[in-house]
Amino acid sequence: MRSPPLVRSGLLQVNGGDLQRLRQLNSLSSIRALRDARHPLTLTELAALTGLSRGSIVDVVTDLHDRGWITEVEPTLGGMGRPARRYRFRADAGHVLGIDIGVHKILAAVTDLNGRTVGSGRTSVDQRTRRAERLDAMSRAVDAALLAAGLAPADIWSVAAGSVGVVDREGMITRVDALPDWEGVDLIGHLGERLPCPITIENDSKLAALAEQRLGVAAGVRDLVYLHAGRRPGAALVLNGHLHHGFSGATGEVGLLDITRWRKMAGHLEGCPLAEGAPPEDAAGLVFGAARRGDPAAVAAVQAYADDLALGTAAMVLTLDPELVVLGGGFSRSADVLLDPLRRALEPHCLRVPEIRPSTLGEECVVLGAACLAQDHIDKQFFSPEGEISRPAAPQRIP
Repeated sequence: MRSPPLVRSGLLQVNGGDLQRLRQLNSLSSIRALRDARHPLTLTELAALTGLSRGSIVDVVTDLHDRGWITEVEPTLGGMGRPARRYRFRADAGHVLGIDIGVHKILAAVTDLNGRTVGSGRTSVDQRTRRAERLDAMSRAVDAALLAAGLAPADIWSVAAGSVGVVDREGMITRVDALPDWEGVDLIGHLGERLPCPITIENDSKLAALAEQRLGVAAGVRDLVYLHAGRRPGAALVLNGHLHHGFSGATGEVGLLDITRWRKMAGHLEGCPLAEGAPPEDAAGLVFGAARRGDPAAVAAVQAYADDLALGTAAMVLTLDPELVVLGGGFSRSADVLLDPLRRALEPHCLRVPEIRPSTLGEECVVLGAACLAQDHIDKQFFSPEGEISRPAAPQRIP
């Protein structure tokens, strides 16, 4: 029996029985090229980028256009002859939702398929806010983001939320010290009641690290340590370009070791004489400001804080040997007075002190990281060789 003839299309070659797979790969390479392009592409440009023949690219573009993944752009005026048709990826074909569930605030952001924020919402909470009230505040932040984006819950294709505490692979909060009744909360179940799409939950520091590696000061860095420097410290690792979750989600929780003194190090700032009588949440700003002016007591308090921060940081630096350490969290706003003391404190503990840079994303770091994680699910589902360029699947828990 003769083998089926080979079919060629551009750089791809398959047997006749694999035509459907060939079309899938052609569509995938074309949609990637259009998505990555900074301007609309003509058929000729798209064929050159993908290596497909003119006939194949026409078939692919027609199919993607009919399915709503791409759109034709109005021709430019003023040229000679008939203008070439140009196409762009429809980033507005779908949307994802990122959520940051913090101790003092909840942020929600809706982004399109290119990561552009199209709507956001914010609600205020505090450490005394009980679980039911915090969940209600989260729902209100989500509603505000959807309203600002002009979308309904059914328009969201994927959701990711960042929470304080240790988050396991099932999305459950297994340990949290900052909120007394937050442990064990079923965020996936609560969000799934209104959002009919895949939902994933991750630790907030991990999502902040992801945002910095994708969008911030660590863009393109393969190995990094992220420090959440604030009254509630935390850390996260990015290994070989990927966020490292760990077996149980406890990566970066070096602050749980009493020897690091992380859980008490904010006391160096709050106990400084210059902050006497100030609310704890305002103490750090006062001390950092005084240290910036050269006050000896404030400088000593900042150095004591940096000494403690360096212990846990050094353990992660020696383990990972990262290219970069990112200083994030609320105290990163005072990086001008904190970075040098931290570098000095790391030198006795590290074989090589990596470069340390302050975060550039501010308080939106976690919610942007959540949107990135939600987008990763969309990319894997639709825009990877293992995916299927089609509409989203039914709601599910993401492992």
